Amino acid sequence: MTELTSQKDAALAAISAADTLDALEEQRVGALGKKGWVSLALKTLGQMSPEERSEAAPAIQAIRAEVADAIAAKRQALEAAELEAQLASETLDLTLPAPDTAMGSVHPVSQVMDELAEIFADLGFAVATGPEIEDDWHNFTALNMDESHPARAMHDTFYFPDKAADGGSMLLRTHTSPVQIRSMKEQGAPIRLIAPGRVYRSDSDATHTPMFHQVEGLVIDKNIHLGHLKWTLETFFKAFFEREDITLRLRPSYFPFTEPSVEVDVGYSNEGNRRVVGGHGDEPGYDWMELGGSGMVNRRVLEFAGIDPDEYQGFAFGLGIDRIAMLKYGMNDLRAFFDGDPRWLAHYGFSPFDQPTLSAGVGARA
Repeated sequence: MTELTSQKDAALAAISAADTLDALEEQRVGALGKKGWVSLALKTLGQMSPEERSEAAPAIQAIRAEVADAIAAKRQALEAAELEAQLASETLDLTLPAPDTAMGSVHPVSQVMDELAEIFADLGFAVATGPEIEDDWHNFTALNMDESHPARAMHDTFYFPDKAADGGSMLLRTHTSPVQIRSMKEQGAPIRLIAPGRVYRSDSDATHTPMFHQVEGLVIDKNIHLGHLKWTLETFFKAFFEREDITLRLRPSYFPFTEPSVEVDVGYSNEGNRRVVGGHGDEPGYDWMELGGSGMVNRRVLEFAGIDPDEYQGFAFGLGIDRIAMLKYGMNDLRAFFDGDPRWLAHYGFSPFDQPTLSAGVGARA
């Protein structure tokens, strides 16, 4: 034990004198490593008699703890000194001018969402959000989709194995329409809102991705008709594309949650390898392009949401955010939105200072 005490005193002195983490590590290995003198002393306990072991073991363990505590304290002091020296040597001059080139940019989807919010806010619409993991009732049943509707098919919808509290299926929402149901149940009528967000469907090609962005609009009030719907969409598209020669065509269609239902077409022309919105689709050189679906909210949907369909009626519409971004800013492949290529984002991205405003132009680029 006398020899161990001498070794301990020498080790403590060496630990105290260590001026680098590497020197401290050498002391730790020499004392507490597999072949260190403390470890070798502990191995001798097995050769002792029970009486000798009961006396030697506590003493060796005490030496081991004292050395370990000294190493830990010294390591903490050395790391603190190292950090202090690093902070003293690394300075940041906040008075330096900003770099000539931007260090980052806003994704076109985020920019278009801000443009949508700006335009519809001016029209008196609120922005509503909801969960992306939905239950079967909000995503399908409350929207008047019966059990045999093709939108419920496994090849269109991503289902979870877990069940909802009512025993129904859980899924990734296929549209933002469940936000409309939740908002109507919470707020009642009258109501005027848009619901932008991510939606999920099992589809992938140049114009479809498994995850994409959608905005849906809803207006519920008294004496609402299709004329209000067309005026709202026409006003939005004129502001969004920043031109007055926008012409819309409402074409009869079918959706389970609206009756009557109409597809929304907009006049466009081909300029080079891109489509440019504007003009009348029936004129020479122009054609019609489908941009979304819409219609008057079905009576059953209002009933599911707890609104009296004899007193209130309204319209709803849905637009693909990624698609109208492609159309406005000349992009030709939807998949590039999600590739994460910094070159693509550097080309199509927006300055973080370029906030959309109706006065300055929602599509102005810095």
